[in-house]
Amino acid sequence: MTNNSHRRSYFWTWPATAFALIAGALIVTSFQSLTAAEIITDPAAKEVEYESSVFRPDPAYEDVGYDSEAQLEIYGGKSAFPTPRPLIELGREMYTVGSYEEAGTFLGTLNPSYNQFLVYGDWRTAVAFNDNGLAEVGQVATRLNLEFDYRFTSTERIHWFIGPLDGQGEFTRCELFGDDAPNNDPDRECELQGDLNLDALFLEGDGGAIYSGLSGEYSSIDVPFAVGLMPLLFQNGIWLEDAFTGAAVTIPALNSPLLDITNMDFTFFAGIDKVTNPGILDDDGLTADHNVNIYGAATFIDASEGYWEAGVAHLDGESGLDDQSFTNMTVAFAKRYQAWLSNSSRVVYSFGQDRDDNAQQTADGVIFLIENSLITRKPSTWVPYFNFFAGFDRPQSAARAGGAGGILENTGINFETDGLTGFPKLDDTGHNTAGGAVGMEYLFALNRQLVVEAAAFQVIEGENEVGRAARGDEYALGLRYQFPLNEAWIFRADAMHGWRTEDENLAGARFEIRRKF
Repeated sequence: MTNNSHRRSYFWTWPATAFALIAGALIVTSFQSLTAAEIITDPAAKEVEYESSVFRPDPAYEDVGYDSEAQLEIYGGKSAFPTPRPLIELGREMYTVGSYEEAGTFLGTLNPSYNQFLVYGDWRTAVAFNDNGLAEVGQVATRLNLEFDYRFTSTERIHWFIGPLDGQGEFTRCELFGDDAPNNDPDRECELQGDLNLDALFLEGDGGAIYSGLSGEYSSIDVPFAVGLMPLLFQNGIWLEDAFTGAAVTIPALNSPLLDITNMDFTFFAGIDKVTNPGILDDDGLTADHNVNIYGAATFIDASEGYWEAGVAHLDGESGLDDQSFTNMTVAFAKRYQAWLSNSSRVVYSFGQDRDDNAQQTADGVIFLIENSLITRKPSTWVPYFNFFAGFDRPQSAARAGGAGGILENTGINFETDGLTGFPKLDDTGHNTAGGAVGMEYLFALNRQLVVEAAAFQVIEGENEVGRAARGDEYALGLRYQFPLNEAWIFRADAMHGWRTEDENLAGARFEIRRKF
């Protein structure tokens, strides 16, 4: 460009800039002069009332000098946060900086493909002294959880899981002390549980993204799905927590202005193998792992200034288990009330089981679960809670893996086991019992957790009732403390003592170290 042309370009820029400034000022002035009624044009939109007292005044810095370098440091003085890396990380990294390499078009230009293979999980080791009333054993136990993940698009992946140090519900361990330990018998002290069986193997994807890639047209809907030996969890594991062979598909992100529903999902699922439920037992009296099918649907709805969940499932027993088939229904509602209480209320109902020869029913009845936490002046760190339940007859979850605990797993830490050492707990079935847990959770600077809890329940219809897991009333005190040693290592300690009116008392103490990768 010559000097003259440069001056001409410079000359013509000034009028354009001035015109833009004047137009912008006029637009701003016009909007400022508009009333709320004039701005709102969509009939579905409405002005929301607000309370001015909830807004605090702007901060004042008269007594603090302005530091431009400190302001720049907010944006430029950042450093990478240390994170644990996967054991194996091939192809596209999980955490990286900069731009990605150009994606492929194997599944179409609208569903870009790439290669990412990760192996991650955790390794848990614990020293525990457990007295479950029948046996008193001190032990060291360990388990390894390995997740294998091959992702080839942003929505599609193949995932599998193994636990090489566990088998048949037992974990590799050494029982070294306690009244019921093997007493230094070298053949019984330590037991290696080796198991390379697949505990999960499934394909996960989105039908809408696949359609877009293959057709070259954008899809107007998302259709997430999974098929294979897949874990499925609903209502924080209360209604369903199991891994079975089957399929699931979701219709997400629906809404209804008429019903004041801002978001709504529907999930349909079916399982044809590996379906487990404590209410369906095999000939040996153990939870059946085969010959049980499940068909069901669940919904999640944002409405009523809260969150609704509902579901229905039918458990279909085959090959001699037909008489144990039953249907399961649930409904739950979670909401925050003003600025003082968060509440979740749930109902799980099991019905329709018709046993042969007047055998004892194993899946009949209803349970009510209420979870509450107080919103304190430190809502993120100090959380008092009080949870209650009442179960009548023998209610069951829709499906429940053997290591998932019972239907009361979220009621309190005294109803949880550790999934490693067999840490003692109160009866977690909720069968003809009513009680709850009251506790306090404190998070020190969000990186240290302390939980102190008291829990109890009383039996319904008298002591030693036939068909009920708990023989009598039970009470417990529990304590948990955990904190990260660094970004990869976590330390946890638990202790509990339980009193049972019709059985031997319970006691346990454990220390665990966990390596996440």
